[in-house]
Amino acid sequence: MRFVVFGGSGDMGRRAVFELARTPGVERVTIVGSSEASASRAHALIGHALDEALNGALSEAPPGRGATDEPAARRGSAGKGAGAPAADLAIAAVDAADNEAVVRLMREHDVAVGALGPFYLYEERLVRAAIKARKPYVSICDDADATAAALSLDDQARVAGVPILTGMGWTPGLSNMLALRAFRQMDSVDAIRIAWAGASGPSPGPAVVFHTMHIFSGDITTYAGGRYRRIPAGSEPERVRFPDPLGELPVCHVGHPEPLTLPRHLPGVKLVSLKGGVVEPLLHGLAAWTGRLGLTSTHGRRQFMSKLLRPFIPLLCRIGSRGHWAGLVVRVEGQKGGRPKVIESAALATMDALTSVPLAIGALG
Repeated sequence: MRFVVFGGSGDMGRRAVFELARTPGVERVTIVGSSEASASRAHALIGHALDEALNGALSEAPPGRGATDEPAARRGSAGKGAGAPAADLAIAAVDAADNEAVVRLMREHDVAVGALGPFYLYEERLVRAAIKARKPYVSICDDADATAAALSLDDQARVAGVPILTGMGWTPGLSNMLALRAFRQMDSVDAIRIAWAGASGPSPGPAVVFHTMHIFSGDITTYAGGRYRRIPAGSEPERVRFPDPLGELPVCHVGHPEPLTLPRHLPGVKLVSLKGGVVEPLLHGLAAWTGRLGLTSTHGRRQFMSKLLRPFIPLLCRIGSRGHWAGLVVRVEGQKGGRPKVIESAALATMDALTSVPLAIGALG
């Protein structure tokens, strides 16, 4: 199979390319970047990580942490050394706003993969391109408004016979699957409460910064009392215990897609809440504070605030750091055999593992 990964030069995209490229039966993976330089650098990092993993030096080698930044000659098949073969790695520099170029590139592959954030700018464009190209599309879209836009294209995708899987990452993605697993173990479900916390240090790219500012600003959608409601982002703060070493951390309502999607498919549920937080306390407070003041209510404002704050982010990431970890807790409340039942699931890993391994599995499926 041949895969094209939009956003393949970013933190999450590189891990997805790595996972796809080392999977038997994958013929080629194309890394799409905004420039040839960014795509080439990702190619070198991933190729080095594949060589290390496939030659037995590492059981798992996420590209970009410990991998060399030295330019590597583009091999026809990155990582085809003493170990098991890896897929061919290719690069492409494409502007996601160039619809015709995106469609042409998709048509050269079997599956299109979306790791290009912020998704409120790019998800709808890529879904429309996939429908036009008549190619399956799988993404890690984690913006609620972008998810709503993608879902509005469902009829067009069905008519074209194109499978679209939006939000196949950490949250949403893994969170949805854990909720579904618990739902199937109960006679009825009343509430699904999802909480996540992510460290800023491992993924300081602009897409993550824009996404965080976006989900903490304005009004967001939740599901309570059996209906959709609009509430302020950052509201109803609480502390949730995540697996160690994260421990107890603050979270609040943010604009992720699960309250939009889960009630559509899990009948009888009366409440679906999604709360998230940044592990580093000063960054969490800063995201909530700028959102409440309306300083990040538009993309232009997010660009300005990102430029203003970027010099301080490395320092803020070190204050209160608990390592490069991300956590997820999914609590499902319902009934089984006439008695109350609660199933709580949790996950802990680096953000790229929690996000991009499910993405690769979804693309391969």
